[in-house]
Amino acid sequence: MKFATLADSSLDGRLLLVSRDLQQACDASDLAPHLLHAVQHWTAVAPALQQRYDDLNAARVKGAFALAPEQLLAPLPRSPQWCDGSAFLNHGRLMERAFNTPPIPEFDTVPVMYQGASDDFLGPCADVPLPSEADGIDFEGEFGVVLDEVSLGTPAEQALDRVRLLVQINDWSLRALGPREMKSGFGFLQAKPSSSFAPVAITPDELGPHWHNGRVHLSLQVHWNQQWFGHPHGREMNFGFHELIAHAARTRRLSAGTIIGSGTVSNVQRDVGSSCIAERRVIELLDHGEIRTGFMRFGDRVRMEACAPEGGSGPFGVIDQRVIAKSRGA
Repeated sequence: MKFATLADSSLDGRLLLVSRDLQQACDASDLAPHLLHAVQHWTAVAPALQQRYDDLNAARVKGAFALAPEQLLAPLPRSPQWCDGSAFLNHGRLMERAFNTPPIPEFDTVPVMYQGASDDFLGPCADVPLPSEADGIDFEGEFGVVLDEVSLGTPAEQALDRVRLLVQINDWSLRALGPREMKSGFGFLQAKPSSSFAPVAITPDELGPHWHNGRVHLSLQVHWNQQWFGHPHGREMNFGFHELIAHAARTRRLSAGTIIGSGTVSNVQRDVGSSCIAERRVIELLDHGEIRTGFMRFGDRVRMEACAPEGGSGPFGVIDQRVIAKSRGA
């Protein structure tokens, strides 16, 4: 199934089902008012949602309408918890060099993860207001999973059974603020503004063979101001989502609606480009002895779309956003 959230006057929006080709949508709020409710009551509501989804794809739903991404919120505009990993070790090692920080202990064997804000996720076309260009505005393309309840101590071998949805994320970062917060030992706060999401959340079966071994086997196409920036592939994720979920649940129960992120998609092969600016900058420093790329400026746009080798529209739709200056008094 594929889901989206229509903006209305509520905090959680209105639940939509989206056709497999992302062209049509229909209201599903009579079955579940919003996506968080659907995830929290999955066993009860999934069969009826599946039936309507099948009817939508067969053009049997009255009142279906063209999907308009600019009218959508993030699939989950807010969630009980957002935990972001750093499962692509190539990215982590490059960031150690970028920030001149010592190697993280057991980095190759124990996943790295921080808990971010989950109360104000941004939709796929929303402008991104930020306080200052001097903060080092950067995008970070990644994948994520939305979970049903996960029991404390759930092992990795059972963790994927708790995955209800897959999502595509732009985890915004303010790089000038990151080093101080990393060195504090308390983790990110100011360096991590609200994350953005592609318009559509999907059940894992929608990816077919591209969902394998707890990894999204798609390339993430990234364009900055209409210029190609990278297309790294999700298959090089060193820790699968099952391992990230087990890590997060080692000492606590995860409530339904928790989102776990993969961290920045990053490949060892450099000609595939990057999905964040900081990574390109450190590669420039290593290869040329100088940084040649600045961070984002107000008015800049970033576009992200996960694509399969066979082409066609990405299963999550497109993130296409503009960075703007925070207005006075906002």
